[in-house]
Amino acid sequence: MAEDMYFTLKIIAPDRIFYEGNVRFLELATTEGEIGIYKNHIPMTNILKPGVVTIHEENEVKKAALHAGFIEILQDSITILAEVVEWPHEIDTNRAEEARIRAERRLKSQDSNLNLARAEFALRRALTRLELK
Repeated sequence: MAEDMYFTLKIIAPDRIFYEGNVRFLELATTEGEIGIYKNHIPMTNILKPGVVTIHEENEVKKAALHAGFIEILQDSITILAEVVEWPHEIDTNRAEEARIRAERRLKSQDSNLNLARAEFALRRALTRLELK
């Protein structure tokens, strides 16, 4: 392993350290769009939106559902503070499908009291979970 190609990634959720290790490349969704990160990326912070985070290790690619949070990018390390993050085996497919159906129904309704942003966020979370299964 060429050490100079790798950076440290730490993903922290409220209930655990979800991931910690050396990574070659990272892909994820921010509110500004999809980004890919290699070592020596320009330092920045971003807000994350629901999507699949793809972690490229030396000989393996891992994917997880990341629902919201913040990312701090430094040249040799990245820290993600996630509200919710799940490995594929932690996702209940039936529950995710039911959440998708509920969110789509809410969005199609003519309810004037509908919180549109909340309904769209629920739909994105459900679709992210289903994408991994």
